[in-house]
Amino acid sequence: MDMIFRDDECRVRTDNAPANFTTLKHMAHNLIRKAQGKDSLRLRRKVAAWDDDFLASLIAA
Repeated sequence: MDMIFRDDECRVRTDNAPANFTTLKHMAHNLIRKAQGKDSLRLRRKVAAWDDDFLASLIAA
């Protein structure tokens, strides 16, 4: 997870925020991992940020 989402640089440290962000990151990682194609996880994450249609296909899958 650290290589994809750079967890070491995350500034979320109070109350329930770290647990909540970890849950969201795991959900996002699972969606990105299930995407079709041979691109790296980092590239798929960038494409999802740039392309709304690709992001919608990830969420709908």
